[in-house]
Parts: sequence; C-alpha cells; structure tokens
Amino acid sequence: MTSQAELQDNISVILPDGSQRELAVGSTGMDLALNISKSLAKASVAIKRDGEVCDLSTVLHDGDSIAIVKRDDDEGLELIRHDAAHVMAQAVQELFPGTQVTIGPAIDNGFYYDFARDEPFSSDDLEAIEKRMRQIIEKGEAFIREEWERSEAIKHFRGIGEDYKAELIEDLPESETISVYKQGEWKDLCRGPHMPTTKHVGTAFKLMKVAGAYWRGDSNNAMLTRIYGTAWRNDKELKAYLTMLEEAEKRDHRRIGNEMDLFHFQNEAQGSVFWHPRGFTIYNQLEQYMRRRVEDDGYVEVKTPQLMHSKFWEISGHWQKYREDMFVVPDVVPNTEEDGPVFKEEPKDFLALKPMNCPAHVQVFKQGIKSYKDLPIRYAEMGCCHRNEAHGALHGLLRVRQFTQDDGHIFCSEEQILDEAVKFCQLTEKVYQDLGFTDYRLTLETRPEMRVGSDELWDKAEKSLMDAMDHIGMEYELCEGDGAFYGPKLGYILTDAIGREWGCGTLQLDFNLPERFDATYIGEDGSKHRPVMLHRAVLGTFERFIGIMLESYAGKMPLWMAPTQCAVATITGSADAYATKIYDELKAAGLRVELDIRNEKINYKVRDHMTKKTSHLFVVGAREAEEDTVALRRLGSKAQDIMSREEAVKMIVEACKAPY
Repeated sequence: MTSQAELQDNISVILPDGSQRELAVGSTGMDLALNISKSLAKASVAIKRDGEVCDLSTVLHDGDSIAIVKRDDDEGLELIRHDAAHVMAQAVQELFPGTQVTIGPAIDNGFYYDFARDEPFSSDDLEAIEKRMRQIIEKGEAFIREEWERSEAIKHFRGIGEDYKAELIEDLPESETISVYKQGEWKDLCRGPHMPTTKHVGTAFKLMKVAGAYWRGDSNNAMLTRIYGTAWRNDKELKAYLTMLEEAEKRDHRRIGNEMDLFHFQNEAQGSVFWHPRGFTIYNQLEQYMRRRVEDDGYVEVKTPQLMHSKFWEISGHWQKYREDMFVVPDVVPNTEEDGPVFKEEPKDFLALKPMNCPAHVQVFKQGIKSYKDLPIRYAEMGCCHRNEAHGALHGLLRVRQFTQDDGHIFCSEEQILDEAVKFCQLTEKVYQDLGFTDYRLTLETRPEMRVGSDELWDKAEKSLMDAMDHIGMEYELCEGDGAFYGPKLGYILTDAIGREWGCGTLQLDFNLPERFDATYIGEDGSKHRPVMLHRAVLGTFERFIGIMLESYAGKMPLWMAPTQCAVATITGSADAYATKIYDELKAAGLRVELDIRNEKINYKVRDHMTKKTSHLFVVGAREAEEDTVALRRLGSKAQDIMSREEAVKMIVEACKAPY
C-alpha cells in the first residue's frame, strides 16, 4: 500500500535523536547526509537502516530509522576491512591471472581472502600484492552494486573460470538476492555493504601472512591459500597494532614457558600439557588460591567422574551440540573368538570423556531430598575435562584438548538469583584484582538460534540476569544471540598489559537443565519445585588463564605465584656457607628459594636467573658475609640495593605472602 507521504512525493525518515527529515521519494542515504550537512556527507561511508548497515546508495523508504555511518565509527572500520579484502582480491587476480577468488571476510583486526591457484602463494608475493592494492585504492573507483538473476550469475562465473563462486551461488536459498559489486572492471559476488569508493579504504593496511585453508573449512575439500591482512582507520592505529603484535611475539607464553622451563607439548599427546615442576608450581599456587576463595564464598567442593554414559549428554543437549567435539568410547561386547573384544554392529551406548561438568553436578544435587532450607547449594570442582578441538585450533595453553576448569554450579530458588549473581560478581572482581587484572568489560549474551527450552523460560532467564546487573549498577554490552544453548550468559572480557582482550569469567542462568534432568527441591509449601542452576567460572580454565598471565606479565608472575621466589647466588666460594645460611632461613619461612653456589661467574648466574624470571636475587660475596648483608638484584633493574640480611629476609617474606 502506498503511504500518504509517498503520494505527496515525499518520505519521512527518523534520525537517531528522534527527529524526522523530509526527503523526496527515491532519496538515498547520501541524499540524507547532504540534506543534513555537506561536511557530514563528506565524512559518511554508509548508513544504518533499522540497525542494519547498508550502502550510501541505498534508497530510503518512508518511516525508516536511519543513522549515518562515518569512516571513524566502529561500523566504518569493519567496512574498511571488508573493502580491503575486495581490493586485495582484485590485486591478486590482476597480478596472477587464472587465480580463483573464493571467500574473503572482514575479521577481528583485519581481513583475509582464500584463493585457489595451482601454485600456492608465499610470503614473498605479499609485497607485490600490497603495492598493487595501493594503486587500486589511489584510483578511487566506485563500488557499484548490481542484482543479477541466479542462472545468469552462475553462467557468468562458470564462464570466467570462477567455479567456487558459481558453487556458492548454487548453494544459496532460492529466495536469496544475488548481488555483485563492481570496482572498475573487476567484480565479485558479495552481499555488501561497501563504502563509496576504493579510496575510502585508505593506506593504513598491511598484508601479514600466508596460510593454508580448506574450501569451506572441510578437510575433504581442496586446499586453498589464505592471505591475511590488517587494516585500520589511520597510520597511528596501524602502527599501534603492529607494535602490539611485536610485543605479543616477545611475550608468547610458549616461548616464555620454554625459557622458564615450565611446560612442554609433544605430538604423542596433542593438546595436553606436560607440566614441569616449575610450571606446576604456578598451577598449584593458582589452584590453591581459588580453593581458598571459593571455600570462603560458601562453596563445597565435589569430584565427579571423567567417563559418563552418553545418556547424560543427550538429556542435557550437549550430545546434539558438541558430539563431534567429544571423545567417546563405544560399548564393546566379548568375542568368543580369539580376536579380542569387538564393537557391537550398531553401538548405541557410549561412554564419553566429559567436556564440561554440568550434568555431573546435577547428579550430585539429585542424591537425596533437598529442602528450600538447603538452598543455595554451591558446588565447586577443579574438574578435568576433554574436548576434541581441531588440530589447527590448538595453541599452547590457550587452546588445549585436556584442561581443568575452576567450575561451579549454584542451585538456588528464583528469589535467590539476584543475591547469587551479585555474590558471583563480587567474587570475580576480587579474584581479578588479586591477579592484577583491573581493566575489563562485561557482555550480556542472549538466546542463540539453536537452543533448548521455551521462550517463556528464556524471557524469564534473560530478565533475571539483566535485573541483577542493573541492581549492581554494572554496565554491560548486550550481545544478542551469543548465549549458551541452555541459558543467557554474563561474560567478563579482560584487557591484558598490552591491550589484548580475553574472554574469561562467565555466569550462565539456566532454567532448562534442572527441568531436563528432573531436579527438584521441597519448597516451604511441602511440594516439589525446580531449582535454578547458575553455571559459573571465574578463570575459565587454569591452563588458559596461566597462559594469559604469562603473556600479560611477560613471565614475571606475581611473587606469590612465582616458581622461584628468591635465589641466593654467590660471587665466590668463600661465601657458600653464608649463602646456605640465608637459603635455610628463607626455606624455613616457607619460601620457594634456590641456592646457586655453582662454580660460575656471577654475571652468568645473574643472566641465568633473570632468564628464568626470578624476580629477586640475593647476591653475596666475602664482603656481604663479613658485614651480614646482601646485594639485592630485582628483575628488570640493573641497579642493586645493599640491605642487611635481616632486613632482606623480612622484606622478601612479606612480599611473597599470597592474597587470602
């Protein structure tokens, strides 16, 4: 039906401040920007129509809610990266005819494109590609959107040898509009949106590396070459990012772990950590600290099986969602022959190594009758779990197959949700403060498309979590569709010492699993009620959090966690007895201390201990022994302080106290 405004050859659009603008029918986003101001039109690169980013050339309709997107906006940065991917693809095809382009999205911090070519690209090709990209950008050719008929698009891309593009079109739903974007004579299948011209990409970009990637991520498909790039709004941002990468490489926890002799990995146990004594000291100190915290917060610790029957995962919904990522053991039956046990013809019973602890904790809760007077019940488990992560996704301590969660599940009534959410936030903030992470933000993630439970339960769960955050007064970013399949999630995103973000702590509010497992408690009215289940973790996993700490602290861990809290090193053999006396005194005080009386020069000893990130080194020689003093060397400082033995011991003992 034609609106009254359209009959009058005008439309009205709504701006972010609630005001309205009258425009002629057929006006575009650029027309709106010009209508507001010439300076805004010059700065604009796209629009948001009813929350969706669209081209500036998009025709507006009566009643649209429109916001102008500028290049400096977050949405503008994503467009820069998307457009840079297109420019890179054009550059590649101009330099290397016969190369097929496949898929090339914008990603965090940059973009990539996958190419099909008989001879894979190498890092040596990047300089030439980057040079051609700059030439294309300088031309400033317009991004022009065209809609094609499906069969015409397939015929076109097949005709120019772009079989991957043709396959993508063939797999699109019949209802999907086939859009192609042109920049000059070059064109690509793309939904868009794009900025007005290639010149808007700017020059703050860099091609980073070349990698292999399977077509559509399937190892049964052809291997393609992926080229990664990074793109930013200006050179300052690009330089800051490259500096951060350089610093991150120096701080790589795998490199630090090797230097400090903390852990190693090997092919015979991919994705599992071999903790060395020094590394396991860090692990144990962190675990002991978390035990103190959760015990003080009213949790009781449990221990549940590694192997559980598949029915538990089927009931919870994990089986349907995570089956491919689970390590399973099919049921076996004895064979009367001498070949040993064999699988049943169609095994239906499985045991699975648990990928998480949730169903097991429900089983603990269900043992015996629970009363409303027992609630809340807070279970904690330092639970070892296994997930069959893809080999290519494994990354040191940050992505493993065997890991230990600082896991917890709270069973409470609906009336207790608010108090328990507040209590969790207070615990989490205290832990992060103790561990040196004071810069973080929160996300509140709502129902995903694939989920269990009714919309009514989800409405109640999301509102309860939002009410809790509002009560605390904590700001959060709403992330629609990112929640767990059983409930909405509050997420803590930590920022480390060099500005990188890490998702760590989570609180998930769950009405569904208690329902699916028929968990109940006896209420004050004498009838059965469903508990609410709060899934929560503060660190996430010990392995990953230690990796984050190693990189954030560049290996110089908080003194109470350090593998070696102090070393006593001699300058000369005549000071061995005095050094041993100090060593014994520190050991008696409970410190993790090393005695270094090797027949080596003191400079060698100092370098060795500094490499191992020993933060405090007591250097003693004949003079120190005679004067009952020590020369204190601190990690990262070339200076040394002369202190009395008594003062030095008292100082280091006090500094090594763990937070309670």
